[in-house]
Amino acid sequence: MIYKPKQVARVVFGLFLFALGIVMTVNANLGVSPWDVFHQGLSKTFGITLGRANIITGFFIIGLDVVLGQTIGWATIMNMLLIGTFIDILMLNNLVPVFDSFIPSLIMLLLGVLIEGYGCYIYISGGMGAGPRDGLMVVLTRRTGRSVRLIKSAIEVIVVTVGIFLGGKFGIGTLIMALFGGAIFQFAFKTVNFKVNQVQHRFIQDDLKLLKGGS
Repeated sequence: MIYKPKQVARVVFGLFLFALGIVMTVNANLGVSPWDVFHQGLSKTFGITLGRANIITGFFIIGLDVVLGQTIGWATIMNMLLIGTFIDILMLNNLVPVFDSFIPSLIMLLLGVLIEGYGCYIYISGGMGAGPRDGLMVVLTRRTGRSVRLIKSAIEVIVVTVGIFLGGKFGIGTLIMALFGGAIFQFAFKTVNFKVNQVQHRFIQDDLKLLKGGS
């Protein structure tokens, strides 16, 4: 057996937490993360759920990752499928409250980002690959020779601009997540002593080689 059930369950649970964090930031009504501005825009333009917009975007990004030469893992595929599915389950069943007052909304927004950070830690530490959007950032950084900060910022500016044009919600929450989201994720990682660059991932191509009897 290539992967243990506990390892797969860890990835699934981490993706659920990540989806929960996203829904909390959406229901805070202060503006969503840069990528979710884009997802909201797609949702409103094509009359689909936010979760489906997330899945469709992930599908095309994985295709782009592959074309650009980025290796992907099974968790990359699971990320594409499960986060959007969990988002729809949570939102369509009203399992996360919606806030309109600023202070409760701000608290839920920050807690949502923190939960995303812990979800990210749990699923990435499963060693089955990272998400499609992270893969895109990595491969573009490698291809262009530019810094991660520049590439990440450029991607987010593009998706926010397109998302706003399509009707996505940009607000103070978007700025908070763009400016402080990385720091909140880093705080979550430090509390569990997690270092992203020390995770040893298995990729789909590794498993295909193993099935073919290669090394």
